[in-house]
Amino acid sequence: MLRKAQIKDVREIQRLLSHYANQGVMLSRSLSDLYEAVRDFYVLEEGGRILGTCALHIMWEDLAEIRSVAVVEEAGRQGIGTRLVQACLDEARALGLKKVFCLTYKPNFFSRFGFSIVDKSELPQKVWKDCINCVKFPDCDEIAMVLKMESPAA
Repeated sequence: MLRKAQIKDVREIQRLLSHYANQGVMLSRSLSDLYEAVRDFYVLEEGGRILGTCALHIMWEDLAEIRSVAVVEEAGRQGIGTRLVQACLDEARALGLKKVFCLTYKPNFFSRFGFSIVDKSELPQKVWKDCINCVKFPDCDEIAMVLKMESPAA
């Protein structure tokens, strides 16, 4: 079942994100950050277990970020990440956002949704506020990608 995250999901979301953060492929998120941002998150749950998560974080009136895309390893390559990202993009479209970006190590995954690689300097400065907490700052090796949104069908 794909749904918006609830308070009861936060600790499991953190465990999932921490698994990938410990591998150096994702930014670690504190419980405090996750509780504050819980409304940004979607989860895919099966049998009471969260198999994946993804967030749509609004940055400005016309810009949002897809972040914290994570799927438990044993459930990988089953379309869970695709469903989660699509839910975020559908929400972005419904909100009237013009652009969505991501910072990723998996550009091929995001290109399937229509994201294009851009130079990081094309993103506004406020995008980098979370980067201060990254162990790779200031030598970020993630790839910046942007999707220009189409208006929702009338």
